[in-house]
Amino acid sequence: MFENTTKKRTTDMTVGSPIRHLILFSIPALIGNIFQQVYNLADSIIVGKFCGANALAAVGATFSITFFFFALCNGISSGGGIIVSQFYGAHEEGNVKRAIVNTGFIMLIVPLIFGTTGFITAPYILRLLSTPDEIMADSTMYIRFMCVGLLFTSIYNFISNVLRALGDSKTPLYFLILSTIINVIFDVIFVYSFEMGIQGAALATIIAQFISALTSGIYAYVTNPVFKIEKKYFVISSKILKKIIKLGVPMSLQFAMIAVSSMAVQRIVNSYGTTVVAAFTATNRIEQFIHMPYTTLGASLSTYCGQNYGAKKYDRVLTGYKKGLVIMSGITIFMLLVMQLFGGTITSLFVSDPEVIALGKTGLQITSLFYFLLGLIYVVRGVLTGTGDAFFALFNGIVEVIGRFTIPIFMTSYLGMGARGIWISAGVVWAISGITAWFRYYYHFQKKYFPRQVSHIEPVHASASHK
Repeated sequence: MFENTTKKRTTDMTVGSPIRHLILFSIPALIGNIFQQVYNLADSIIVGKFCGANALAAVGATFSITFFFFALCNGISSGGGIIVSQFYGAHEEGNVKRAIVNTGFIMLIVPLIFGTTGFITAPYILRLLSTPDEIMADSTMYIRFMCVGLLFTSIYNFISNVLRALGDSKTPLYFLILSTIINVIFDVIFVYSFEMGIQGAALATIIAQFISALTSGIYAYVTNPVFKIEKKYFVISSKILKKIIKLGVPMSLQFAMIAVSSMAVQRIVNSYGTTVVAAFTATNRIEQFIHMPYTTLGASLSTYCGQNYGAKKYDRVLTGYKKGLVIMSGITIFMLLVMQLFGGTITSLFVSDPEVIALGKTGLQITSLFYFLLGLIYVVRGVLTGTGDAFFALFNGIVEVIGRFTIPIFMTSYLGMGARGIWISAGVVWAISGITAWFRYYYHFQKKYFPRQVSHIEPVHASASHK
């Protein structure tokens, strides 16, 4: 009954072609990531266009800080989504609804805690990052607005993560598009028409976040039976709560540590002057788009592996991993060729200075050589988070943070590579993270866990024939 009532709005990934599921799930998520980038850039572009360089700098100076608080909340939400996917794969309707309720409870409390913390500490954090005095007031105000909107962002991401856990990657895309359009419209109205400056941009973002959270919640409740939760399920379950926290907290810490390590890399970049800063900024923005297909593939694998792991179809988890590698390899070959051949042309879309373009081209040609290892991180992360490996997310985050703090200094200073060492170090960090991630997968699942469960695979298939 459960699967019959939900099949119109969900996807059961425990049956059918793994590669088809991964591709069909990834396409809407990829489009959503593109819109997410547009959403993130909207404030910067409009503020920079209509308010000047200082206002743009004020927005830019807040990114790593707001991302830090967002990451802490989103990790919990992602962990809850994985638990939902596992219960859904096992066709446990009651536990699916209990997991949604318990994750929702956490997502009401955690954003309030971190939002309040960020609101109070904003000026102190900005001073620690040596934010220029002339943009301190605007940066503080912008962070505080974002902290107010953190609850709405977290609710939207919670709903989206649950929908994706159920195999629905299209509905979150629709509401992300809606939110992006609303944000851009109100940005223009408040910043340009009402001349509210950076405060207008911040207010536009909060309104867009609130509308997306409200409308996505209403839509999910009206159209998806899973969200029609009876009163008996509105009970805090310590068992489920522990599962969510056990998986979500390491993911939150991983995201947060990456945000902190990004600040450390930026300080090294700043020490080389404006040309290197400009080139690094351009390549960094380009590589945000490079990460997109890998990110969506990893998210697809998380849902796919979560459902099949919950259904005890461990052979399909292994198949999903292998098919994920095939898809990732195809993406890597394409992007490697593009960056090797057209890295300079792509960099010129962001800047016009020939020296910056040349350095940016070199940077992209260097990092593209490591794209396969970057993709491997996302493939393995998707498989392991889907199977509930809480340790991996934290461990991989620690490895990446240590690498980001130490390798750039080692490459640029001790080995005398100069500015080019920044991009080489990025590739080396990906290599170390990718290799350690693969070892974790091999010993945790393929070598250790999977063989121990192989004797149970055939009975699972036999019992699944009723589907």
